[in-house]
Amino acid sequence: MDSVSQIALGAAVGVAVMGRTVGMGRAALAGAAFGTLPDLDVIFDYGDPVSNMTKHRGASHALFYLTLCAPVFGWLLGRQAHWQRWTLAIWLILMTHVGIDFMTVYGTQLGQPFTYYPFGAGSIFIIDPLYTLPLLAGLWFALRRKSTSANRLGLVVSTLYLGWSLVAQGLAEEKAHTLLAQQQVAAERVLVTPAPLNTLLWRVLVMTPDGYWEGHVSLLDTEPTPLVFHAVDSILLREWQTQPYVARMIWFTKGFFRLSEHNHELVVTDLRMGQEPGYVFNFAVARRNTQGEWQALDVPRQFSEGHNSTALSWLWRRALGQPVMPPGVSAVTVNALR
Repeated sequence: MDSVSQIALGAAVGVAVMGRTVGMGRAALAGAAFGTLPDLDVIFDYGDPVSNMTKHRGASHALFYLTLCAPVFGWLLGRQAHWQRWTLAIWLILMTHVGIDFMTVYGTQLGQPFTYYPFGAGSIFIIDPLYTLPLLAGLWFALRRKSTSANRLGLVVSTLYLGWSLVAQGLAEEKAHTLLAQQQVAAERVLVTPAPLNTLLWRVLVMTPDGYWEGHVSLLDTEPTPLVFHAVDSILLREWQTQPYVARMIWFTKGFFRLSEHNHELVVTDLRMGQEPGYVFNFAVARRNTQGEWQALDVPRQFSEGHNSTALSWLWRRALGQPVMPPGVSAVTVNALR
């Protein structure tokens, strides 16, 4: 999740556990600090952009390591008193941090050192005001009125919203599989994740042997919009899928990736974050020389693709169930798919 949400959650948990013991302000400050601590792994440079991406949310988000660290931090904060209670508070703050990260699609390696698998439910977008605002409101009332009841309410409401996101994801998956059956798409892998800032509109990503399909379903749909197919170069994939940087991206994305040529560069793209035509994580791993041959880059080059300025307006219309296609999808394409 975004830093504001993590800080707000950490502060809210700190106030809930330690507010009456050490004071609201101190508890909130400590909670905010430890709520953002695991994400400081972004300051480490692992040598290349692919490693920096795929090792983020690694050891600093592992349940085992964080559990070992909690008593140490608890002792540092509570050497004079309340050591055990500080340990509990910090452990809960760290656990809730990795817990809401797990709810996003990015991938959190919370099982280290026993497994490096990047777990992710993908039921909530990395920024969702309906999750964050109850936490902020509860904290504001707690700090102003010196009462923990509003803070507890904020925690309850935000947690219930996380639960709702899982229910909504299940409903969206049912709609997605119905749409796949209608369009007779033979899917190898299907991913259903929320569109930005809400849990009404869900992006559907479907991988097939010769490409991928993308579309959206809204929980308010009465007339679904079709999925759109995007072909991939299977020859490029066969030739480059074992290259170390490409192979690592295939592993990290759980197979939801694209390998394509862009401006004479071979680019591997994480298809989970973004939508056509703009994606957040793109890595150039090779370049064509003057003879037309591919030469691997010593260090991948990362770049983000531009987003359509009209996408936000489309998003809310589509979330409310209007059968409108994303910006850039032509009427010819839509009519051919119906």
